[in-house]
Amino acid sequence: MSDEPIKLAEGMMAAPHVCEFEGCGKRAPFGFAKPRQPSHWFCFEHREHGDRYLAGVR
Repeated sequence: MSDEPIKLAEGMMAAPHVCEFEGCGKRAPFGFAKPRQPSHWFCFEHREHGDRYLAGVR
């Protein structure tokens, strides 16, 4: 496994998701979704909230 960042194909852009944690606003690379439901996005710092969402814990 390489430590080099993944490069997107020419013309592609990373999805501009924003962390859903109240007041955060950071870029959110971690998406969590249950089948056939909208996804929820969190930054690294708030990723645990996505794990809780999938587990059904609020």
